[in-house]
Amino acid sequence: MAEYVPGRFDCLITDVSMPGRSGIDLLQGLKSIGSSIPVIVVTADTSKVSRSRAMKGGAHAYLAKPISSEALLRHLRSALNQARPAPGGDGQGTNSDG
Repeated sequence: MAEYVPGRFDCLITDVSMPGRSGIDLLQGLKSIGSSIPVIVVTADTSKVSRSRAMKGGAHAYLAKPISSEALLRHLRSALNQARPAPGGDGQGTNSDG
């Protein structure tokens, strides 16, 4: 993951199907190097296997296309709030599943 720079981005939004590397592989690669960046998967892949792999891999949310901009913004806000510790908090949250 030579391209990854900790702290450069607050959240990653990815698809499962991408050229060269799947979004799930990207998520697993980030987790394997200790990244805590929240990841939202937005995809047309509605298979239970892909969704399960993404969520078990640490995805904040797995959202099926088409998704409204309001719903995407709601999940993005949730991911950003989880990533930023509240004063006196530990920044740990739970995964959202849509």
